Amino acid sequence: MDDAIPLDDAPAVPPVYERVLEVVRQIPRGQVATYGQIAQIVGGCTPRMVGFCLASLGRYPDDQRPDVPWQRVINAQGKISPRGEGLGALLQRELLEAEGVEFSDAGRVSFRRFGWLDPYEADE
Repeated sequence: MDDAIPLDDAPAVPPVYERVLEVVRQIPRGQVATYGQIAQIVGGCTPRMVGFCLASLGRYPDDQRPDVPWQRVINAQGKISPRGEGLGALLQRELLEAEGVEFSDAGRVSFRRFGWLDPYEADE
């Protein structure tokens, strides 16, 4: 059975999710940001809400999924957060490695080397 929701039947995307997706689209290739960082930029949002938003992308069929580099968002420890169904942690790691992001033996990404300095921080 196909779990994908036709776009016509999909619930409206909450405005905060639209803003999360807008911010995530700004993360450059080969860089990462944290759920908390995205939540802080968006405002009125928690890191968990960012995770729920990005996880919801897995509900779209591949040919209808919004173009959002979801793989570039990791947890505050520099690791990929484990997930159940949908887009998997292994796929996320593979996509990041294909962008040149490197992982330590402990599975961590160095924010010093690969962390995104968002445009809002750069203006301060």
